[in-house]
Amino acid sequence: MTVILSYQPTPEGRGALPFGFAEARMRATDVIVVADGDSASSPDLVVDLEKARETAGAADVAYKVLENDQSLSHADQLIDASYDEDAELLVIGQKRRSPVGKLLTGSVVQRVLLDAQCPVVAVKPPVRAAV
Repeated sequence: MTVILSYQPTPEGRGALPFGFAEARMRATDVIVVADGDSASSPDLVVDLEKARETAGAADVAYKVLENDQSLSHADQLIDASYDEDAELLVIGQKRRSPVGKLLTGSVVQRVLLDAQCPVVAVKPPVRAAV
């Protein structure tokens, strides 16, 4: 079994990473990372993934970054990955929204929630204390 983890170089995308690694650790499985666009080749990707593994206490969780298909959107790549027979859970970051804004989720998140084959968890970024 596998946890599919969406990666976007945004606060929302980074905020979902520790949750995904913690879920994989709890389920005793590995992680497949689906990176958005050019972020798959970014040096920040490895730094963000290692930081998330450390935060989640999941150093024993193996991960693999999925080859990015430039002809597909990020949502399509996540949906395609969800149809893999080993896909157990898909984790994606989502922006915090006001009560009215909750009626309108982001287009990527909405498509993944509606079309993914496996269960999807939408994770909001952590709230930061005002300084």
